[in-house]
Amino acid sequence: MKFIYDDGGRTAAGYKGEAGDCVCRAVAIVTGLPYQEIYDQLATETGKQRTGKRGKRPASARNGINTKRKWFHDYMTSLNLIWTPCMAIGSGCQVHLRDGELPMGRLLVSTSRHMTAVIDGVIHDIYDPSRNGRRCVYGYYRKNEP
Repeated sequence: MKFIYDDGGRTAAGYKGEAGDCVCRAVAIVTGLPYQEIYDQLATETGKQRTGKRGKRPASARNGINTKRKWFHDYMTSLNLIWTPCMAIGSGCQVHLRDGELPMGRLLVSTSRHMTAVIDGVIHDIYDPSRNGRRCVYGYYRKNEP
């Protein structure tokens, strides 16, 4: 798959250095919304999560977002993104992050411990997460075009 360096507007929003903000970057790229707007919403919702065994995480979108939470799916739906699963329990990997295995359009692709934006078959991220076409795709949110 082709790859284009794209930080989703993180640098333009005034952020420096490295962060585990792949979800925020990918959502900003796919939706075209400002990075800071996405960051603020994700941080707010993360801060509302109930406390787990390890205590409450600070309200930030910098160090990862739990994308399996209902609030995350509801937020993606509010952004006009539709979820398509690519893998079920026991099914094995059916779709990879490689040419021809994902549909065209604006996709927010979920892989192991990472989310990336794929637009018309081209990865938009700060690095190439495809692992030479071997990276398994768990599913993707697709921008619902009118």
